Amino acid sequence: MSISVSHISKSYKDTNALKDISFEVNSGELFGLIGPDGAGKTTLFRILTTLLFPDEGHSEVGGSDVVIDYKKIRNSVGYMPGKFSLYQDLTVEENLTFFATIFGTTIQENYHLIKDIYVQIEPFKNRRAGKLSGGMKQKLALCCALIHKPKVLFLDEPTTGVDPVSRKEFWDMLKRLQQTGITILVSTPYMDEAALCDRIAFIQDGKILEVDSPKRIIKHFSKKLYNISAHNMYELINTLKSFEHTYSVYPFGEYVHYTDNRVDFDIDQLQAYLVSKGLKHISISNTQPTIEDTFMELAK
Repeated sequence: MSISVSHISKSYKDTNALKDISFEVNSGELFGLIGPDGAGKTTLFRILTTLLFPDEGHSEVGGSDVVIDYKKIRNSVGYMPGKFSLYQDLTVEENLTFFATIFGTTIQENYHLIKDIYVQIEPFKNRRAGKLSGGMKQKLALCCALIHKPKVLFLDEPTTGVDPVSRKEFWDMLKRLQQTGITILVSTPYMDEAALCDRIAFIQDGKILEVDSPKRIIKHFSKKLYNISAHNMYELINTLKSFEHTYSVYPFGEYVHYTDNRVDFDIDQLQAYLVSKGLKHISISNTQPTIEDTFMELAK
């Protein structure tokens, strides 16, 4: 077991950031912590990287206690916080050299770990970090987190604010890093990224809702799901919310995802109701649930 979290709780004055959190991450696993802003992801990461003490509970990283063995853990993990935290006045190469020196290593010694990433930013090695694009900052931060060959890598919302192409490249890099045996715990608010993890934990309001593989979690969605569209999406959503048999309704791209609280759902009855409310160009069809649908169901 690479990471063990047992009944962890943490509060800030009157705010309960984490409420009796428990889960485990296997060695070499790419594990996702999935939830919206304010769910408690960053607080948990700070506890696991020994930057915060929990109020209650016990956690271990690589077999070491996060409170007692904090020095050992800091030497064996890599941490990439959500906010870019490298030295913006230093160049790319200077930042990387600085972090390598802190951990008593060199860029050359562990270059094989960062090579695929570093070659993309090497043409800008003399540019100050503060002048890099979002995607380049992300790659530099990952290089600095890897340069000391960590056993466990913590990535707190690493793709927030990054363009879609850079997001895809980043996850391709994570898959390659996983093949080297590094355990990766990554948090994200993006449900599409959850599907790229081996297992995920849904977190909402400081509580773990469910832990499982993405495929098995989707199978837990028991209701039939429908795509509905009309000429006016805003009116469609409000009209569906007022329908007496509605169980859930929320926008999903160009459609509204709808579930009914009846077992014998009648599409014709719903269509007639929407027409009676003045909606036009109505389309209703079956669709398959996604991780986001499952999260929304669990969050209810």
